[in-house]
Amino acid sequence: MQSTLLIVDDEKATRDGLRIALEDEFDCYVAGSPAEAVRILKSQQVDVMLTDLRMGSDSGMDLLEEAKKVKSPPVSIMMTAYGSVDTAVEAMRRGAWHFVTKPLNIDEVEMLVKRAVNTHQLKQSNVQLEKENVKLKKQVTSQQNKLPLLVGNSPAMHRVGELIKQIAPSKATVLIEGESGTGKELVAQAIHQLSDRPKDKLVTVNCAALSPQLLESELFGHEKGAFTGAAQRRIGRFEQADGGTLFLDEIGEIDATTQVKLLRALSERKIERVGSNSPIQVDVRVITATNRHLAKMVEDGDFREDLFFRLNVVQLDLPPLRDREDDILLLANVFLKEFAEENGKNFKPLSGEAVQLLNQYGWPGNVRELRTSIEHGVIMARDNDIEIGIDHLPLRIADSAASYEPASAEPNFTKSTHANTEPVKEFNLHNLEIRTIKGALKAASNNRTEAAKLLGISRRTLQRKIKEFKLS
Repeated sequence: MQSTLLIVDDEKATRDGLRIALEDEFDCYVAGSPAEAVRILKSQQVDVMLTDLRMGSDSGMDLLEEAKKVKSPPVSIMMTAYGSVDTAVEAMRRGAWHFVTKPLNIDEVEMLVKRAVNTHQLKQSNVQLEKENVKLKKQVTSQQNKLPLLVGNSPAMHRVGELIKQIAPSKATVLIEGESGTGKELVAQAIHQLSDRPKDKLVTVNCAALSPQLLESELFGHEKGAFTGAAQRRIGRFEQADGGTLFLDEIGEIDATTQVKLLRALSERKIERVGSNSPIQVDVRVITATNRHLAKMVEDGDFREDLFFRLNVVQLDLPPLRDREDDILLLANVFLKEFAEENGKNFKPLSGEAVQLLNQYGWPGNVRELRTSIEHGVIMARDNDIEIGIDHLPLRIADSAASYEPASAEPNFTKSTHANTEPVKEFNLHNLEIRTIKGALKAASNNRTEAAKLLGISRRTLQRKIKEFKLS
């Protein structure tokens, strides 16, 4: 479905000329006066409005005000033959997104309208995001402390959310597995917040950050004189978390000795401080997380099987960001707003090219990498920039744009014995694209993620083309 454009100008030649030039890219409406434009805005969904400043006795400035009152306001671009700095500033103050002077450069106008469409889509996404925020908040109105926001509309994140709600009220230990940066600690916080345990009783330990001796002392505490440097008794994290939740991050990094003591603590619900033989009863709900595959570590002899089963009463697998394409733009908008406010900057949307690149990039660092990349973009954007573009993003991401090339017209899927090796006998681009997509799907045994990789496009693009060509 094409984006909609409303062209408002009292000169018929101008509005008809613009319509003819732009109707291949946009679904165009035309109006010869502000009154006619308002009627269209109230009856049709308009994404972008391109309006003249002076139309006889009427003013485009007043139309800007009226456009803001409709249910879904368009992004407005002002055009005039009477350009000045004061006029431009006033237009922006009244709600214009951009300002162009006559005589018009059609290529420039087309580029601006495309960017305005992207801005409108981002605004709509923000509206949807706010609705999702309200929905999530309503789910936890019975809680004094709100559930940490888990942003996501993808099926994978919906499943995670449902599991959290089911897991949280229990006393079971939970193992969260997922790549670095997928939000394992946030999920642990959500489970604790929805439990019946005191909200201020969540204690976190990063097991990979401490040596074995220090980790043992950190978890179980020690008595004065237990080892060199133990000048006084120390209360460990198990005791601190008594009655609450203990989150052990990077659990796959603990050594064999600590594994034995942790197993006993979980089995008997008792601990002993280092240097003491007196057991201490504790009531602790344990949540663990790792970016490693613990079952494989058990097979390799690197992790105790009995401890694994103690930790893995309930397992929750977090999907990587590359499998959550529907969430990338949603998350990016959250981070754009967060860092604009944090740095005292005006909110700037992502350009269409930047959105496409974010969707195509592989995100090895997952949500954490996306967050820092958006922060970089906000910081690098100048005051006079309208949008955050590719050049504002970190170099590793901006440079990756060159690696996304269109699929070859004559596919060669050598990775599968199911490859479509039938020679191409026609050069109709439409049919050729259909045959290429069918060949990739067959080569990938209908796995759309793998097929997208073979084609050199994103999974979202492949899904759109499958729907467009009615291949499903």
